[in-house]
Amino acid sequence: MLLYYITDRTQFPGDENARQRALLAKITEASCCGVDLVQLREKDLPARELEALVHAALRIARPPGTENRGLTTRLLINSRTDVAIACLADGVHLRSDDISAAEVQKIWPQAGRSSRALVSVSCHSAVEVARAASEGADFAVFAPVFEKRDAPLANTVGLDGLREACRQKIPVLALGGITLKNARACLDAGAAGIAAIRLFQENVIAEVVRHLRG
Repeated sequence: MLLYYITDRTQFPGDENARQRALLAKITEASCCGVDLVQLREKDLPARELEALVHAALRIARPPGTENRGLTTRLLINSRTDVAIACLADGVHLRSDDISAAEVQKIWPQAGRSSRALVSVSCHSAVEVARAASEGADFAVFAPVFEKRDAPLANTVGLDGLREACRQKIPVLALGGITLKNARACLDAGAAGIAAIRLFQENVIAEVVRHLRG
């Protein structure tokens, strides 16, 4: 089961410096607890500030001695393929209306990257999941499965929609209103893992991981 933490520093209190420190502390917690993927979703930051934050996060996610042992948490950058390449991140997370995963894979080696990019794509229907798969994405982040606290009027896809999406030829992670109580239902519907912001940011990650993988 893949665990995918999506960051949002604006949910932390304090000024910008305090929020970034809190975010990096949470990424440290996620990395230490075996969360597989972190999507740095700080899309309001200018490129230079985002790059500095990415470098700081990578120092956490890739501790010395883990490079060849498969123990690192992989870091994806939200939409900014250029920043991901410049900072040597593991890959990118694409919006549903973004460039395609195939285009990312073409750009990646041209910029001197030897390894293949890890690419996730936001999807809101089974059709979008199928398209992401055909374009070479590694997995889809499918949302919103359940009602979200900050968007109660958003149209949810529900477990039936998730189940249909999971029939496509790509791993699907469930996102949107995921809690410790409903996560198991998502896995039973075929999800390859759980993606969330608040589930990780508002709880002790070690307890979340222990519950989900227990």
